[in-house]
Amino acid sequence: MAITRLVNIPTESPFTPTSSIARVSPAHMPRALWLPLDFTLGALACSGACMFTNPLEVVKTRLQLQGELQAPGSYQRHYRGVLQALLVVGRTDGIRGLQKGLTVALLYQGLMNGVRLGFYSYTEASGFTAAPGGSLIAGATAGALGAFIASPAYLVKTHLQAQAVATIAVGHQHNHQGVFSAFVSIYQREGVLGLWRGVNGAVPRVMVGSAAQLATFSSAKGWVTHAQWFSPHSWLAALTAAVISGVAVTITMTPFDVISTRLYNQPVDEFKRGRLYCGFVDCLMKVCRTEGIVGLYKGMTPVFVRLAPHTVLSMLLWDVLRQKALLYTH
Repeated sequence: MAITRLVNIPTESPFTPTSSIARVSPAHMPRALWLPLDFTLGALACSGACMFTNPLEVVKTRLQLQGELQAPGSYQRHYRGVLQALLVVGRTDGIRGLQKGLTVALLYQGLMNGVRLGFYSYTEASGFTAAPGGSLIAGATAGALGAFIASPAYLVKTHLQAQAVATIAVGHQHNHQGVFSAFVSIYQREGVLGLWRGVNGAVPRVMVGSAAQLATFSSAKGWVTHAQWFSPHSWLAALTAAVISGVAVTITMTPFDVISTRLYNQPVDEFKRGRLYCGFVDCLMKVCRTEGIVGLYKGMTPVFVRLAPHTVLSMLLWDVLRQKALLYTH
């Protein structure tokens, strides 16, 4: 998930380069981009970052499903950490195994973050985010909207990334043959509503993550700049802020991420109901009862390791694309 520190004029951007773009007078720049264009730029930026961070998403999914509803120490641990898990997947499934679900992951990033960034940009241009608490409300709302629209893609992504050979398999194995067949199979078995199974876990996950990112990234960036550790427009200032924000988001979002993964990946019965969990609260209670509070933080390390580079890459790509578009529009 990308951190959404949005700006209306180039000189306020944390990544504004000291180039001809930066020398254009802010008074002559348009206040906001055309909404479909803003959506497209956000989608392209986050999809570009996803290509580099998808292997960490695969590992995170496996770690979160490992030992599902089993007491600690009562199951075989195929994955013992980020690096070991990457090696195990790479050795068993090869490079393709590390990029499982990449196609649908790109679709998810494009839809979710395109909607999220575009919606937040619209609220910022309207002046809503300037009100007290406006950025948090707008960020959470944008996250919820993006998560709901992109939920079918996240469902298929989770299924495909959980699939593995029997020797290292964890969680329920859906055994889809590909992205298209996964969508068709889910639709034929559960109907249209089945494509949105698990959305009740995805919406709070993205709302919490989006709100936490907006609050911590902007304040951390301001603090680092005020401390004069780096130049105000240095990418190092943004990198430092992204790492600080990544810690906050990881702590707040990981439990929601675990619950979301479990709800998406669970099998369903003949009545199209989940076999393991009835919903968000039921999943939360069962994980705490059988795996302890620690169970809610499974996969926390890859969540953080993924967030930092994904945040910086997506923010940098989105900012550069947006600045070029603003200049072209001008």
